[in-house]
Amino acid sequence: MSTGKIAVFSAGSWGTAFSIVLADGGNDVTLWARREEIAASINDDRQNPEYLPGVELPPTVSATHDVEKALHGADVVVLATPSQSLRTNLTEWAPYIEPDAVMVSLMKGVELGTLKRMSEVIGEVTGAGPERIAVISGPNLAKEIARREPAASVVACADEDVARMLQGRCHSPAFRPYTSVDVLGCELGGAYKNVVGLAVGMAVGLGFGDNTTASVITRGLAETARLAMKLGANPLTLMGLAGLGDLVATCSSPLSRNRSFGEKLGRGMSTEEIYATTRQVAEGAKSCSSLRALAEQTGVDAPIAQYVDDVVAGRITANDMMDAFIRRDTKAETD
Repeated sequence: MSTGKIAVFSAGSWGTAFSIVLADGGNDVTLWARREEIAASINDDRQNPEYLPGVELPPTVSATHDVEKALHGADVVVLATPSQSLRTNLTEWAPYIEPDAVMVSLMKGVELGTLKRMSEVIGEVTGAGPERIAVISGPNLAKEIARREPAASVVACADEDVARMLQGRCHSPAFRPYTSVDVLGCELGGAYKNVVGLAVGMAVGLGFGDNTTASVITRGLAETARLAMKLGANPLTLMGLAGLGDLVATCSSPLSRNRSFGEKLGRGMSTEEIYATTRQVAEGAKSCSSLRALAEQTGVDAPIAQYVDDVVAGRITANDMMDAFIRRDTKAETD
């Protein structure tokens, strides 16, 4: 059992769900909420009514709107904000983070403009070395995790001892973590699967069946692996929980924000219309242009990222995208 304090930023659906995992692992957890009323609901009613209604939070989870209070004494800081707002938020929070605290990214995106992964943004903003930065990634849909349905994930850090420490902190009766030192592979697998999830959702929204979605998933995994390996990832990472596992969950489940977002695009809604109907963030819609640019910069063929970016931006329709996939020049599968 752990005796340390873990701070989780912030109290969205994934941050709240992961606070349950951490509490079940024996940690005292302080959940930072952007809005005071959310913190009050967690403390008074043991629920986050906006993001995880009906789920009772453990007694060792408390919440606060005060950044300094949340971070004081925390030896682990878990970051679960939308990826595109990480830099702005972390710049505000960094002065209050304990000097030796390990920072853990639950985020799955690539920063617009800089094309940096979230671990790189954390290092740049805080000055922390790779031994203080970790990522957790896998097939972890927030509502299922909150219901304590059995799940597994990967804890990756360049320092294997730190990865093992975090593994111990988040191992609970329903959550099985594995360690890795391949931070890059885990992050790219997590970010790219959101884009593939959008493409699969579009196929579903257009009324296509399992042959189509299986083809998109498989070619999406190949595309992810091409880019990740070119940047130095271990190919086995893409075959594991942070690659294939996360991809299957995102593309198969109606609980997936990215698949649901893609389905709406497939049914003819525009990106602006979808944003107007939900407060939840579909990371793939934000990161598809970054991943496309990263692939272009790296010299990797990335048609799924390219066409998804075009659909999200309104340059083509979902039907145009599916037609474009079929019209592409034929080649050997392993090319």
